[in-house]
Amino acid sequence: MCNCGVCERIELTKNGKNPFFVRELRTGYVVLGDIQRFKGYTLFLCKEHATELHFLEKDFRRDFLEEMSLVAEAVYNAFHPDKLNYELLGVGNGVHMHWHIFPRRSGDTPESGPVWRLDKKELNSDKYKPNAEELANLKALLNAELDKLIP
Repeated sequence: MCNCGVCERIELTKNGKNPFFVRELRTGYVVLGDIQRFKGYTLFLCKEHATELHFLEKDFRRDFLEEMSLVAEAVYNAFHPDKLNYELLGVGNGVHMHWHIFPRRSGDTPESGPVWRLDKKELNSDKYKPNAEELANLKALLNAELDKLIP
């Protein structure tokens, strides 16, 4: 592991210190976003420290994409959005891939478009941090749907 933010979050998860951790899958970790501006916002952190999909070994890449789509389906079923937005990012413009899965609803932003158009203060506002009860509920909803999709 290196010192990138995703590797650090994975280490916290492995050590049982990530309260947003939902489930470990073969190719990655399902975690809820620390800020729930978009209720059900979920990330899927790749277990491999790679910067690009095409750098992953073929079978792992296929499984990673399949698991990501199952996570997205679980998010959709758990939180009932109008639409999901997907984005594959790397920390620091190209380090350690991780998927962002945003449940979107009509009128959830002042104007249509990607979530990143929101002012950073609004997108990251502490008022959207779930309390312990809310977080437990979100995790339970997502885990229940993952149980249906992933043996």
